[in-house]
Amino acid sequence: MMISKVKNAMSNLVGGMMPHGHHHHHNHHAGGAQTCGPDGLPPRFPYGRPEFLELTPELLQYSTEHASRPVLTLKRGSRLPWRTGYAEVINAGKSMLNEDQACCEKLFVKKPRIPLHFWGVFDGHAGSGAAIMASKLLHHLIKDRLGEICHLLENPSSAPPICLAKNGNPFQVESKKGKVVSLESLIMGVIETAFKQMDDLIEKEKASYAISGGCCALAAIHLMGKLYVANAGDSRAIIIRNKEVIPMTNEFTPESERQRLQYLGFLRPELLGNEFTHIEFPRRIQHSELGKKMLYRDHTMTGWAYKTIIEDDLKFPLIYGEGKKARVMATIGVTRGLGDHDLKVYNSNIYIKPFLSCVPEVKVYNLEENKHGPDDVLVMGTDGLWDVTTDRDVAEAVSTYLSCCDPSDPMRYTLAAQDLLMRSRGVLKERGWRLANDRLGSGDDITVFVIPLVGHETDT
Repeated sequence: MMISKVKNAMSNLVGGMMPHGHHHHHNHHAGGAQTCGPDGLPPRFPYGRPEFLELTPELLQYSTEHASRPVLTLKRGSRLPWRTGYAEVINAGKSMLNEDQACCEKLFVKKPRIPLHFWGVFDGHAGSGAAIMASKLLHHLIKDRLGEICHLLENPSSAPPICLAKNGNPFQVESKKGKVVSLESLIMGVIETAFKQMDDLIEKEKASYAISGGCCALAAIHLMGKLYVANAGDSRAIIIRNKEVIPMTNEFTPESERQRLQYLGFLRPELLGNEFTHIEFPRRIQHSELGKKMLYRDHTMTGWAYKTIIEDDLKFPLIYGEGKKARVMATIGVTRGLGDHDLKVYNSNIYIKPFLSCVPEVKVYNLEENKHGPDDVLVMGTDGLWDVTTDRDVAEAVSTYLSCCDPSDPMRYTLAAQDLLMRSRGVLKERGWRLANDRLGSGDDITVFVIPLVGHETDT
């Protein structure tokens, strides 16, 4: 039955089917496979796996088998910029298709042709539309925005002018003193605004195309000797240098962003639709507990206090649940990302988008200030990787694997990515996918880049 379902789905793929998946970030089921969106609109981009995998239709079909969960990697002989390693695997059955998407491109910022390297992982939920669109367009938006300031990139030694001349003359002299803004922080701002532009574009194009769901977005940009790692969602990136871990992201979840979300609910109670309270309680309150004192916390608090329970406190909490089960409005488990413009609370008219942010946190790593060896890498992965494997485990696994690999083998980083991915997926036993220690493996889609931090100087 499952195989025929997959076959049907795959035969629709060529026509650009936009299936709606079910995702752990969402508690409600969305509809099944559809060729067009709900309003009969065509998909913005047809479904597919990253082009750099060069999958044949047979391999694409094979890749969707939830029962065997085959690992897809870069073919031997095909090269990504920087000898980047890549591996992916489909989920254990929670959505018909792999809703993760990935991108790895070398681009040039216009005229002076300043090289720009881009890596992106996009973890889709409630469909693949937003993730696919972001994987095709976000790097171009970043490149175009950098193009607008390319004359400043050509003069990295002088601080960007506070006010650009009308004719865009790059060599204007600043007459008035003001705050000195570094080129690095200007580039960070370019990346932040490009994410916002991407989110606006998804919303705008939803008028003409079916663009299903939303996605967490994690991007790494290499420009002029620095890595800019931008994260909106719960994917994660770490640098492994000399076997040590340098975290390059923080996750954005209902728990990590509790106070921001509660403050919005406090300021704009109409967004809560008379169904939710912005106040957090350790558990649901019973009607019989009215008038009693109970532990609570609001947007101003890190700790807890007691308050007397009133009628309004009986509403469902805006943020409820713990760890991976924490949800905003009982619906979504991530609080930053792209898309989700029409996501509503189940059986209601309450939109969740106002509580979601598309703005990434950008961290910068200066490659030129540090010495790197062939086993020093940036690892980027969707949450499927990190849910069952700690940063430390990942660093140890990668370092151990690479130390046994021939340093001249161009496949070494892809093999390391494959090794990592199989550690988080585990092996299929009678009781589901299990890790070496018999703990439950990840049932999620998993996508991993392993990017070497040395040797790219010769990369043409």
